[in-house]
Amino acid sequence: QVQLVESGGGLVQPGGSLRLSCAASGRIFSIYAMGWYRQAPGKQRELVAAMTSGGTTNYSDSVKGRFTISRDNAKNTVYLQMNSLKPEDTAVYYCNADRVRYSRPSGVGDGTYWGQGTQVTVSS
Repeated sequence: QVQLVESGGGLVQPGGSLRLSCAASGRIFSIYAMGWYRQAPGKQRELVAAMTSGGTTNYSDSVKGRFTISRDNAKNTVYLQMNSLKPEDTAVYYCNADRVRYSRPSGVGDGTYWGQGTQVTVSS
């Protein structure tokens, strides 16, 4: 099976920076897209940023110019550099891996996976 492990959340003051990391483990052949979603209390989960294996990126308008997504395909790892953080960025951030192809006893598996979530709090 496939697991996603996130790290890097925490408490930061407005205007500060944080870097999130997410590593996918398992007998993985390829991952089409990796990205980050977030969910604030009382709100729906929303896309923050995503990147395909070919390098195409997609950002939420609310984070453009402040957040940068990057990816190491060889390590099946995705990063989110968050700068100029605002209180409204406070949320649980979830890593996502889409169209993961991996080895399993019955052959090749294909699925979408989520991390456990990491809390980001922006507050003075």
